[in-house]
Amino acid sequence: MKDPVQSAGHRVLVVDDDRNLRKIISTNLELAGFLVESASDGQEALDVIEQAQPDIVLLDLMMPHMDGYDVARTIRKHPNPSVANVPIIILTAKGETDDKLRGFEAGADDYITKPFGPQELLARVRAKIRRVEVDSSLSPLTRLPGNLAIENELRRRIDTGEPFAVIYLDLDHFKAFNDVYGFTHGDEAIQMLARITVDVVRRRGTPGDFIGHIGGDDFIVVTQDDPAEEIAKEIIAGFDKNIRNLYSAKDLRAGYIETRDRRGALNRFPIMTLSMALVSNDRSSLTNYAQVGEAAAELKRYAKSIAGSVYVKDKRRQ
Repeated sequence: MKDPVQSAGHRVLVVDDDRNLRKIISTNLELAGFLVESASDGQEALDVIEQAQPDIVLLDLMMPHMDGYDVARTIRKHPNPSVANVPIIILTAKGETDDKLRGFEAGADDYITKPFGPQELLARVRAKIRRVEVDSSLSPLTRLPGNLAIENELRRRIDTGEPFAVIYLDLDHFKAFNDVYGFTHGDEAIQMLARITVDVVRRRGTPGDFIGHIGGDDFIVVTQDDPAEEIAKEIIAGFDKNIRNLYSAKDLRAGYIETRDRRGALNRFPIMTLSMALVSNDRSSLTNYAQVGEAAAELKRYAKSIAGSVYVKDKRRQ
C-alpha cells in the first residue's frame, strides 16, 4: 500500500552494480509511490546526484571502479548542502560488521542487510525521510517544530474538523533586552520560554497537543479549548518568575533597562513580559490557515497594549 505522506514526490537513488537487484529495489519503490533514479557504479551515481538531487540514496558498498565508501565520502564533501546532507542507506552483506562500521565512518546514516524483504526496505526509507523532514523543520535554537510543521498541523486540524484552540505567545520588550544584554542572553530568554511552555503543556494539556516555534520570540501551542486558559496562566506564572534571573540586580531594582535609539535619545523599557492570544474554532468559524493567523495576530496586538504579562481570549461567537 502506498504511503502518500512518506512516498509521493520523494526521489530515491538506487546505486548497485547488480542489475537484477537494482531492478527489484526500483520496482518496489515505484510501486510504493517513490520516484526512482538508478546507477550501476559510483561515478554514475555522483553524476545522477548532481542532476537529480534525490531525497535519499540507497548505496551498495561493493562496486567496481569506485566503491560505496568513496561515493559516500564524496557526497559528504559536496559544496551544495542539499547534496552533502542527503541521507544515505548502505546495502551490506549479512554479518559483515566491518562493512557497516566503515560505511558509517564514510558518512552513511543507516544500513540494510542483504537479503532483505520489500517491507523492510520501504520501512527504512520512509523512516529516514520522515526523520529528515522533522529535523529540517525544527528550530535549531529550541528544537521545536518550525513554520512548515505548524502550518501542516493547523491545516490538518481544520481539514478534519476537530475542535482546537491556538495559543500565540510573544515576548514584550525583547528587542531592547537583546540590544542591552546581547544575543546570547536573548537566546537564553527564548529557550527559557520554550522550556516553560513545553513543561506546562505536558502537565496541563491534552494528548496530541502541539508546540511550535514560529521564529524569534514567537511560539504557538495547539491544544483544546478547555485547558487553554489554564495553560496560558501557568506559562505566565512560570515566565514572570524565571525571567528575572536573566537581568542584573541593578536593572531589577530599577524595574527597567535603558538603551539609546538611533538619534541618541535615551529610552527605558520594562522587564520583559509575555503577551498571548487565545483563538478557538469553538468560538469562531476558522476555516483556513490564514484566518487562524489573522485572528491570533489581532488579539496579540491588543494583548501588547496591556501592561504586564497577559493573555487575551477571543470571546466572539459567529
